Amino acid sequence: MPRTTRSLRPRTALLALAVLAVPLAPSAAAAPPSTQVAEEEAVSGRLPVVSPTPQHMARAGDDVPLAREAELVVGEGTDPAAKERVTEILRAHGVRDIDVRAKTSGGAPLTVLLGPATRPDIAKALGATKVPEQDEGYALRAGHRTVALGGTDATGQFYAAQTLGQLIARGRIAGAEVSDFPSMALRGSIEGFYGPPWTEAERLDQMDFLGDTKANTYVYAPKDDPYHREKWREPYPADKLAELGKLVDRATANHVRFTFAVSPGGSICYSDPADVKALTAKLQALYDLGVRSFSVPLDDISYTKWNCEGDKAKFGEPGRGSAAKAQVGLLNTIQRDFIAQKEGANPLQMVPTEYGDLTDTAYKQTMRAELDGAVEVMWTGTDVVPPEITNAQAEKAAELFGRKVFVWDNYPVNDFARTAGRLLLAPYDKREAGLSGHLSGIVSNPMNQEAASKLAVFTMNDFSWNDRGYERARSARQAALYLAGGDERIADAVQTFVDLNHAAPTFGESNWQPQSPVLGPKLDAFWKRYESDPSGAVRELRPTAREIERVPAVLRDGLPDPLFLHDAKQWLDATELWGAALRHGLAALTAEQSGDADAAAKSLAAMEEAAGRASSIQVDPAEHHQHGPVKIADPFLGEFVEGVRERV
Repeated sequence: MPRTTRSLRPRTALLALAVLAVPLAPSAAAAPPSTQVAEEEAVSGRLPVVSPTPQHMARAGDDVPLAREAELVVGEGTDPAAKERVTEILRAHGVRDIDVRAKTSGGAPLTVLLGPATRPDIAKALGATKVPEQDEGYALRAGHRTVALGGTDATGQFYAAQTLGQLIARGRIAGAEVSDFPSMALRGSIEGFYGPPWTEAERLDQMDFLGDTKANTYVYAPKDDPYHREKWREPYPADKLAELGKLVDRATANHVRFTFAVSPGGSICYSDPADVKALTAKLQALYDLGVRSFSVPLDDISYTKWNCEGDKAKFGEPGRGSAAKAQVGLLNTIQRDFIAQKEGANPLQMVPTEYGDLTDTAYKQTMRAELDGAVEVMWTGTDVVPPEITNAQAEKAAELFGRKVFVWDNYPVNDFARTAGRLLLAPYDKREAGLSGHLSGIVSNPMNQEAASKLAVFTMNDFSWNDRGYERARSARQAALYLAGGDERIADAVQTFVDLNHAAPTFGESNWQPQSPVLGPKLDAFWKRYESDPSGAVRELRPTAREIERVPAVLRDGLPDPLFLHDAKQWLDATELWGAALRHGLAALTAEQSGDADAAAKSLAAMEEAAGRASSIQVDPAEHHQHGPVKIADPFLGEFVEGVRERV
């Protein structure tokens, strides 16, 4: 893969998304007769937006009023985490007395049925709502003072609860029916970057975030954890093992598979039984903590040399084919002698040394012919950071490896040279609808900044849940609302900040996502208009300058995620200064046009001072191994400053 401390969980933000998408009317009892009809139409009209996008959601009837009292009907098959989430949701919306019981009384103002979709009372309440057959699917129906949440399995129940939270607005549950399931089996994030690993607090926060967004996979693979890579043979110290145990527990509570990865390829002797035993012992220690998903990445290593003479004797001269044979032998042993013998263990995952192309080689030929069919193969696309992933490319990758591939998408990771100084915040793009037919899943490789990664990863999880229903602009807005705790004004500021940090570089010269698609054209249009209508151009751009300058204060004052504010601090500081530079630059141009040389010079100096301070802000070395100045809306803001210099 490319070389590449700190939450208030914004769970209430997820509950609030529906409120902002479609305002629902207040209680009709409180409305005057002249407005009652309009409000009833609002209550039975368009449904809230739910993220990730459901496979099917439709109006089933009138909205269900919330009350201070409710019955929550559960049974032996009810998922405890789903039960906890439903209780949390109801209390967050004013339900104070929740009677948890095994059978409904029939007289409660609100009854919530939670459990397997096959449970008779749930099946009856679901009525004609289709129950998916797919794993992690669920059906939900709200109507007649009753909400039924039925899961295909326990995880489906948990996801039904997540959807319930987004259907509540202004004291009512939208009268919806939902039939939903993930398009891709594996969805989430892989902590696989180079540089300072996430802290324990950040990883715990990530588990909650993944649960919120119906993602089921977290892969622990930080390149700079020595026990993951260089010291792979050595057991984790007791304190580190205890920390991993906490993460496993939090992942389980969020129905997230904590996938433990160990990367031995840099020093392993494939032919040495002692090394195979050491690797198995490492996996066993994590199995004992509750881990049921494992990965053996073999990326970023050389297969043109052996690590021991025994491998040369057993597999021959080093090369693609012989390296693949050695790796296949190791992986098959782990899958068959460890994974397959462990109760509840999921199929082994691996990252091939050739992980980012579509060239058929002796390495891939050996992999597809000899690697156990149960092993999941990860693939990054047509390059380490691909500008796109198409159905045809994914189909070809499946052909080359002899199975559907599991995409390790190197976005929004910012650990390689062209990302230095950047936050990568743009919503997911250029991954083709229909990929779910060719992939087993997608995981994001996020930034060193965990919380700042949420904006992009939110949209990636939306895509992997329902790639055919993914709408980039809608998902971007939902991500902003999630981070903003459901507040429209703060979400607007989030999206302005995203525009200033929109660039997504590749390993080549061009970006696969452009920088500042909103601000860039505005500044281009400004200079074109300025030539013929200076005052009009300044008047039109002035609100943009004010908006940029105010964004940091809006976010600092109202964003309910302190981890995000910590991650973004330097970029927020720079944004405020660049906004000031814009404001002073416009003032300098105005003064110059009016012939006030002193005022123009004073504003020009203020612009230079603000731009200089913004340009000198550095990345926090505790957060990232790539040091240097932070970058905001480049090159557009710098070009604006230069344009003012030329004219004043």
